[in-house]
Amino acid sequence: MYSKYELACLTGEIMWLNKLSLESAMTLKKYGYLIFLIPLALPSLSFYWAHETGLHNFFAFFTLIVVFVLVPILDVIIGKDPVNPDEDDVKALSQVTFYRWLTLICLPLYLVCLFSSAYWLLNWPELNLIGQMGYVLSIGVVGGIIAINVGHELIHKNTQLEQVSGGLLLALVSYAGFKIEHIYGHHVHVSTPLDASSSRYNQSLYHFLPNAYVHNFLNAWKLQKQRLAKKHLSLLSLQNELLWYYAFSLGCSLLLGAFMYALGGSFIAGIVLFFAQSFIAFTLLEIINYIEHYGLHRKQLNNGKYERVNPEHSWNSNYFLTNMFLFQLQRHSDHHAYASRRYQVLRHHENSPQLPFGYATMFVIALIPPLWKAIMNPRVNAYYQYDAQDLAHQ
Repeated sequence: MYSKYELACLTGEIMWLNKLSLESAMTLKKYGYLIFLIPLALPSLSFYWAHETGLHNFFAFFTLIVVFVLVPILDVIIGKDPVNPDEDDVKALSQVTFYRWLTLICLPLYLVCLFSSAYWLLNWPELNLIGQMGYVLSIGVVGGIIAINVGHELIHKNTQLEQVSGGLLLALVSYAGFKIEHIYGHHVHVSTPLDASSSRYNQSLYHFLPNAYVHNFLNAWKLQKQRLAKKHLSLLSLQNELLWYYAFSLGCSLLLGAFMYALGGSFIAGIVLFFAQSFIAFTLLEIINYIEHYGLHRKQLNNGKYERVNPEHSWNSNYFLTNMFLFQLQRHSDHHAYASRRYQVLRHHENSPQLPFGYATMFVIALIPPLWKAIMNPRVNAYYQYDAQDLAHQ
């Protein structure tokens, strides 16, 4: 399943894979994806460990510490994953149902995580206001990792079960429009001025985010209206899936409010919690979008169209641990070149632009624009070998 060159790479960057046979390495990667259960468990474990140790406000932030401190450190220690499936074997590996069920099970598991987290929050009087905010942030981060990331994987697949499951996952963080805009907007216009999810050279994250929020929400409805018009249907047609998914979001918010009210809490608090974790989750998504395409562009051809999307139009990262956490989302270059490929067969492209760190680390860096530009602008310049005039016309 792997070429001799790729097998030889196993003795390279991931030191602890040196002693493994190819079969063992493949098995490790296969079951390594089960690491997605860790973020789902962290809100409950945080509650338990807080009451075991008495460090309540510390453990309210524990999910954030794991994702944005521990994972970046382990990324550097563990290193990169150079193991790629052979192109000839992509089809066979894509048919292994184990990988498919790992993503499908995320829908019920995130529902359990969301409602159990609401229960823990309601029964955690030791938290002060800062601790409560930290715990809500933690829930939102889990939503970004599971609801958004796995939802993204599923909406690219061609089975109805996966499509609907992906839409429902996105609806659990109030971002169902992503199902339409991402497929028919972002993937069509990626790395062009027409795409609000492709950040421009020298653009700060805080300039990027408001435009991404507004454009991507409105564009989802615009694209859906166009798609329905081709069927001679109105935007208010029952065949408009966005109506159903946003109704699901509203229903879940009301259900979470009723759940907290039934347990002696506030109905309004449940609704606020639902939309707060939603905002955090889809903000994580847009920050990752900012990272994935910063400063990259497709050339405009003489006919006014843009060149075909290829692996050179996305930043790639190949750190093993974060790839396991994110179902290989970091192999983003291959995803844009072959959008329907399943996560287990996404390939690393060494010729695509490479991020210096994994997504978790780059996320933190993006929050500090001067640091981000100091690290990334030279990489964009070196990749394209631009002069100042070229950069100004991006």
